[in-house]
Amino acid sequence: MDIEAQINELEELVSKSKRVPFSQSVMVSEKNIYDLIDQLRAGLPEELKQARWIIKERSEMLDEARREADKILAEARLKADELVAETEIVKAAKKESAEILEEARSNARKVRLEAEDYADEKLANLEATLHRLVSTIRKGREKLQGKVQKVPEGEAVEEVRLDEEDL
Repeated sequence: MDIEAQINELEELVSKSKRVPFSQSVMVSEKNIYDLIDQLRAGLPEELKQARWIIKERSEMLDEARREADKILAEARLKADELVAETEIVKAAKKESAEILEEARSNARKVRLEAEDYADEKLANLEATLHRLVSTIRKGREKLQGKVQKVPEGEAVEEVRLDEEDL
């Protein structure tokens, strides 16, 4: 018989007992009460064992849930820290890439200007050389066409020569 049934039996014993006149007390058979108490004691250890086991299981489940919650929180904190670190790394990488890009653009402008200056210098040299060449060609043609005055005998005639530099 389980404890609840025994408690119900005890309650029934009290409710069916005779009342003491002019009081709220009842008369209960001592033997019946002791028998029920013995039955309760005999039934208590198993019920208590079960209750203790349930409490222990509950406690273990709560401990496991706390450990799992702590583990999840630790993992979440770690992931959050990683994400923050990745964000910082990304920011630093973007900043560095912007700096590198600006430096590359600056270098490209500098190289382009230097190349333009170099080309302009070479073109200026070529222009001067071409002017000399045109002048030399003009003089040569004039000599060929006889427009140049004859040089009296004994005077040196200017010889037209083209150097590689003039070309």
